[in-house]
Amino acid sequence: MREIEKRCAMTTTIDEILENFEFLDDWEDRYKYLIDLGKELPDLPDGEKNETNKVRGCVSQVWLITSVDTRGGVPVVSFRGDSDALIVQGLVAIVLALFSGKTAQDILDTDVEDVFNRLGLQEHLTPQRSNGLKSMVGRIRSDAEGALAAA
Repeated sequence: MREIEKRCAMTTTIDEILENFEFLDDWEDRYKYLIDLGKELPDLPDGEKNETNKVRGCVSQVWLITSVDTRGGVPVVSFRGDSDALIVQGLVAIVLALFSGKTAQDILDTDVEDVFNRLGLQEHLTPQRSNGLKSMVGRIRSDAEGALAAA
């Protein structure tokens, strides 16, 4: 793993996020937790907040940087991300915890709907945020497909 990826890696796992969401009964508390997750992400340098890294389909500004490590013969895909909106930044953190550092095939095999349903995101996000979340996942899956094709 490159040094910059080590410094920018998500420290909270998706299992911890799922467990914490189960523990928090009130959606007000879950939103606060989402915001805290987003604050855990390191800021992207301004130079990486560009059109190439911008996720299309998000109302808020969202940037996603993808790197692929093929040294083991199997593509492992890592992501860094950021947003200009606090709750969306928390959603970026969830997506990174779910996908970053996984093999491209594991990313494609992940049942995203199940994870999001377990978190209760579908019924508690605005349609715009739901569409943005789908756009992030679509971009990640597309990058994973590209990594597999290049391997």
